[in-house]
Amino acid sequence: MAHHRAEWGEPDIVVRAPGRVNLIGEHTDYNDGFTLPMALPFDTVIVLSSTGDPNLDPVTVTSEGFGTVEIDLGTDPSETDGWAVHIAGVVRLLGESGVATGGWRATIATDIPTGASLSSSAAIEGAVITALLARTGIDWAPIEVARLGQRIENEIVGLPSGIMDQFISAGAVAGHASLMDCRALTLSPAPLPTGVVVAIMD
Repeated sequence: MAHHRAEWGEPDIVVRAPGRVNLIGEHTDYNDGFTLPMALPFDTVIVLSSTGDPNLDPVTVTSEGFGTVEIDLGTDPSETDGWAVHIAGVVRLLGESGVATGGWRATIATDIPTGASLSSSAAIEGAVITALLARTGIDWAPIEVARLGQRIENEIVGLPSGIMDQFISAGAVAGHASLMDCRALTLSPAPLPTGVVVAIMD
């Protein structure tokens, strides 16, 4: 927030999306099985300000850890480097669904370790999707946010992943793990027992 205010002034929208860890059910989401993930206290936050024509103008995103990128609405997302491919994918696919995705600038910060299988990319996708939907007054169910995020991974990034990461990031309940049925596409929150600590070890 402080970085965004110093660079661009007061933001219009602030959205956060958590990373996740999976307790049981590996490689089952893309096989229409069951899995039991939960959200983490690590998250990605996007602070966004509208700046111009949402149907024409480019997008500028800055991150203290990853630098600044500008995304033109006509840019092929797959040509965008590194972390920003996820944002360019949101701009392209959400735009194709009829949501205006141009004309904004944002600051992104995260404390989700990258490359640690804690869904840092799903959190970026979910945060950006939700922020752009909020900007246009649209409210999607978590599964709709997750489906678009999965399409970005499959169609833009080229990763044949399932829906678990995006679905739990979008639909988790605090203090709960969630039984995910990846065929029916449902989440059933289950409270964690009092006093339980989940430790993630590399």
